[in-house]
Amino acid sequence: MSERPWLRRPSALARQALLLYTALIIYGSWYPFSGWRSLGITPFAYLFDPMPQYLTAFDVVTNVLGYMPFGALVVLALYPRWRGALAVALAFVLGGLLSGTMEAVQTYLPTRVASNLDLAANTLGALVGAAMMSPLTGALLDRGLLRRLRLLWFERDHATLACLVAAWPFATMFPAPRLFGLGNWPRALWLSFDPTIQDALLAWTPFAWHVGAWPAAAAAWLPDDTWEALITTLNLFAALALASVPVRRHAPRVRLLFVFIVATLCVKAGATFLQSQSGLAFDWATPGALTGLACGSVAAVVALPLRRPVRVTLAGIALVVALVFVNLLPVNPYFDAVLADWRQGRYLHFNGLARWLAWMWPYAALVWLAFAVERAWLKRRAKPV
Repeated sequence: MSERPWLRRPSALARQALLLYTALIIYGSWYPFSGWRSLGITPFAYLFDPMPQYLTAFDVVTNVLGYMPFGALVVLALYPRWRGALAVALAFVLGGLLSGTMEAVQTYLPTRVASNLDLAANTLGALVGAAMMSPLTGALLDRGLLRRLRLLWFERDHATLACLVAAWPFATMFPAPRLFGLGNWPRALWLSFDPTIQDALLAWTPFAWHVGAWPAAAAAWLPDDTWEALITTLNLFAALALASVPVRRHAPRVRLLFVFIVATLCVKAGATFLQSQSGLAFDWATPGALTGLACGSVAAVVALPLRRPVRVTLAGIALVVALVFVNLLPVNPYFDAVLADWRQGRYLHFNGLARWLAWMWPYAALVWLAFAVERAWLKRRAKPV
């Protein structure tokens, strides 16, 4: 056999990323999953509707861009079994089938409108993404500089963690009371309860645990800018510590972490610019947030020489402490102005997806940490005494 054994292997990371991105498309297409009803028309009647009278270049471009990663990931996931034009054709067909199904189901959602234009734009996006990725697939997964750098800089068998880390910049898009203050769905759930239900639940807990007992007092311990700096530091450090786990020691780890930080800030600024009514891209860059960015970056760089288990442990502690503060500290008044400036009605599914990522990412990271601890314990237990 002329080829080395590590060549032409399927990529587990590409397949997991494809599954994750498909799930995100489904969530974004069917959000908010409520109010289902039938209008007495078939789900595929939209295919024969006339073109929409009101359409903007923004809508079309967004739909194309939204499916380009899907097409690219399909090509990567199919490699090496299917390559070249065949992989591009399959990505085109799968993109059309996925988009057609999403649009058909939207027929039964009151807040969504099935559109043949969206189907065409999404299918085009899948085709463009697949065509752009096809020439690069071999260099990325099989041979060439990208493959060599991936093997040289990153450990193998970290596909799940890589997907989790890659999702973090997008989890920061939705406005939060404090920069990178993710995971506040318990607070939102609590505030959605009727006061009588809240009182009934509080009656079963000690007074010191009551939601309103100590958070207001704790908020007075430090200025709000300091709290924001602390929460930003903890969350950024946790994300960077997890991002450093798959990176080999001889890789340019500091530069890779700063590339990750820059990419996160670009995603955050871009989403804010698109969704902000005032067109501001950096309204989240408060003094506390900037201080937290600096402190979190320095802390992550200082922690790089530590062993992987230590960094993973510190990341878990930082996430847990940040979640406590995010869910219990009062919301600062500045956040009300930011949320009011956010276009809630523009791309409802985008807002829902961004909020869902912001709510769930820290808990998904903690689940991964729990499995990592279990694997380490089982491996240690299996070693002969």
